[in-house]
Amino acid sequence: MRVGVPREIKVQEYRVGLTPAAVREYVAAGHSVAVETNAGAGIGATDEVYRKAGAVIADTAAEVFATSDMIVKVKEPQAREWIQLREGQILFTYLHLAPDPEQARGLMESGCTAIAYETVTDANGHLPLLAPMSEVAGRLSIEAAGEALKRSAGGRGILLGGVPGVAPARVVVLGGGVVGTHAARMAAGLGAEVTVLDRSLPRLRELDELFSGRVRTRFPTTEAIEEEVFSADAVIGAVLVPGASAPKLVTRKMLRSMRQGSVLVDVAIDQGGCFETSHPTTHADPTYVVDGIIHYCVANMPGAVPLTSSHALNNATLPFGLEIARLGFAAVEQNPYLRAGLNVHRGRITNKAVADSLGLSCPPEPIAA
Repeated sequence: MRVGVPREIKVQEYRVGLTPAAVREYVAAGHSVAVETNAGAGIGATDEVYRKAGAVIADTAAEVFATSDMIVKVKEPQAREWIQLREGQILFTYLHLAPDPEQARGLMESGCTAIAYETVTDANGHLPLLAPMSEVAGRLSIEAAGEALKRSAGGRGILLGGVPGVAPARVVVLGGGVVGTHAARMAAGLGAEVTVLDRSLPRLRELDELFSGRVRTRFPTTEAIEEEVFSADAVIGAVLVPGASAPKLVTRKMLRSMRQGSVLVDVAIDQGGCFETSHPTTHADPTYVVDGIIHYCVANMPGAVPLTSSHALNNATLPFGLEIARLGFAAVEQNPYLRAGLNVHRGRITNKAVADSLGLSCPPEPIAA
């Protein structure tokens, strides 16, 4: 198969779809790989490094899109990218379609087959291609909260871990999945007072055991959420409903009862955000203030550490990508975990959670090539 890797064009996105090491694996498996010039600049991988790995360097993204059977990216295609996709071409990347009807329409109109990293599953029902970026984002969320809490950034002027004789910051994590666990680990490691809320009692028991009581756990009734959010210095939104829009757990009305200068970090912003007042921001301008509450809603948080993120992502995506390259669409038909990742095919949304969020119908099984 002919595999193409365009340079990411989303604002301040420095990750790359395939690292040189991954390219080498594709080439060894008998596939050809075209990489747009400077696609790996953000991770320090020059065109020459890619050539040595076996890639052909393309001068433009248009050349990559025109000559490839499968496009491997990191972030969702932007408007000038999805118009270059065509019928029968496979797109393998993060999509996050639920809050993005414009992109959904563009992909449907292109006729391409779009497989979303964030809905690919494994034998345990986990999301193996979302997990590595969730790990990165969870850890970065605490760094972002700590920075925003500084008085110079408009925050309360509180140190996350405090010092002897002075209480630490109170960090509340909404969601005990991968993002929430890594956020809690970072915050607790810095000495903050941490509470995690999750609807799964078995998960709360796991977290209690994992952190040996160093992190408080609560079931998220409306009353519990309000109590925790109103007394928090930083709230991390780590809620995930696979494929669907995130539920709004913190309303605009609730902001008036929060501590002035406290921080909301919405890691769920790719899925529409779990705070009513959230809207996507960029690394260039990451925060804004609503009713005295600082909001950090960067939609590609792992893009800030592209070297770590690109390698972590490729470690997870490589086996799936190689299977698609070997079998084409038959990989989706034969592998139920890749089938869960299929979001768009032949002009239709094929993931029920995504379709429901967009108000569209979803075709019944099976999906034909």
